[in-house]
Amino acid sequence: MKRAALLGLALLGACTPAKRPRPEAASVTPPAAWRTTLPGTATLAANWWEAFGDPELTRLVTAALANNPDIAVAVARVAEARAAERVARAARFPTLDAGVGLIEQRALNAFGSATTGTSLQPVFQSAYEVDLFGRVGRTIDAARLTGDAAAAAADTARLSVAAATASGYVTLRGLDARIATVRATIASRGEALRIARSRAEAGYTSQLELRQAEAEYAAVTQTLPQLELLARRQENALSLLTGTPPRAIARGRPLEALVPPPIPAGLPSDLLRRRPDIAQAEASLAASDASLAAARAQFLPQLRLTGSTGEVLSSALPNPVGIWSIGASVLAPLFRGGQLRGNYDAATARRDQAAFAYQRSVLTAFREVEDALAAVDRLAAQRRALETQRTATAEALRHATNRYRAGYSPYLEQLDAQRALFSAELSLEQTRADQLNALVALYQAMGGGWGG
Repeated sequence: MKRAALLGLALLGACTPAKRPRPEAASVTPPAAWRTTLPGTATLAANWWEAFGDPELTRLVTAALANNPDIAVAVARVAEARAAERVARAARFPTLDAGVGLIEQRALNAFGSATTGTSLQPVFQSAYEVDLFGRVGRTIDAARLTGDAAAAAADTARLSVAAATASGYVTLRGLDARIATVRATIASRGEALRIARSRAEAGYTSQLELRQAEAEYAAVTQTLPQLELLARRQENALSLLTGTPPRAIARGRPLEALVPPPIPAGLPSDLLRRRPDIAQAEASLAASDASLAAARAQFLPQLRLTGSTGEVLSSALPNPVGIWSIGASVLAPLFRGGQLRGNYDAATARRDQAAFAYQRSVLTAFREVEDALAAVDRLAAQRRALETQRTATAEALRHATNRYRAGYSPYLEQLDAQRALFSAELSLEQTRADQLNALVALYQAMGGGWGG
């Protein structure tokens, strides 16, 4: 009998599919160094946004981390995953159920007389599955790792919200700087228009110069509503990030007073332990491995232990009668019409998907850091060129104005110089904001101090 049982187990084990390794194509080898080499000396801190030196920016990010609805959803998903883990862990313990059966009946006895009786049968039942081949344990591991992935996803949401808030605030201050430039330009163009009008009325200049001054004044003025609209929308976006209805956003330091944080240090290999989204993908991959192992264990027998105890109380009996039962059963799959094989193949496909998703997360992380480093480097060069251009155009405008007033050049020369200076100033303000936003993107791409 024992030999037959062992032979049956051996045959079932032979029917179990072989373990399938992760796809080799999903492997990732970090590069030795970054393509864009910048001197990184700063240590990544969890509160990296404070390095900008603006209390209003810090307050805004703090409010977003406390009230953002996306973060709240991610935290609720963590609670759901941990609850599912507790459900999976319950399989480690026996189940205990209680029941009471009450029967009242009227029947004929052997002598043809009617009898009425009442019986009461309380009973306790227990069942337990012995985890012979680790199926329950692997299911628990999968649930635990899924919870870890959800926790990492919540950290990813926090980092994303903090970066979006910091970037949105910098963008808003950049718009404020451009609005201030436009308003100052409108004031100067208004004074130039007043002079042109008075000169035209006195007959010193032609109507052409007057109309050119009017057109230039209108061209500068029409940019102000555009920028104000962008600023209003940016305030609304920041309000959404902080979990509040659209409102005015308090300002702190102006754009030029914001402190550019230093370049964080780190190699590509360090990135694998610094980013929460990579940790999420890694935990999801490990959870899929555990689920695959549990699906493979479905091909093997399951041992269940059962027991029950209770009493029968009946009006037909002089005393209660105790009852009990103890049993064990082995359930081995013989034929399921391909169900187990289909489940195993599906689990394998999900594991392979998780492997390639992990690869994609790592490659995306490398790309985001490279993009941010390149942006920091190239925008710095662009800003230097724009500062030189603004200085040169300001001097050109001064000379053009002097030549026009002295009668050596037409008004069009001065007009061209004004346009060039206005364009250079707006481009410089935009580049300043882009440069700070590139640093925000770099800190986010480097993990923002998570796990460092």
